[in-house]
Amino acid sequence: MPVTHDLYQDLKLTKEEIQQRRTEDPHLDALINKYSQADAEVVKAETAASDAPSDDALKKLKEKRLQVKDKIVEQLQART
Repeated sequence: MPVTHDLYQDLKLTKEEIQQRRTEDPHLDALINKYSQADAEVVKAETAASDAPSDDALKKLKEKRLQVKDKIVEQLQART
């Protein structure tokens, strides 16, 4: 069963640290919202049994999610 990615664990930050940075940085907040949406799209695609997307479509969704995560990492590093 597909599960959402734990962004906090991937970033090696606590939920509280991320929340603090989100309140201080509207761009970071928007990126994390975008990541959550992209992750939900991947999970939805992985759980769709009857109308499952092609492997290529699923790969593109995962790439989109990874690109957003990379932008989050860049934004976090820029604010450090």
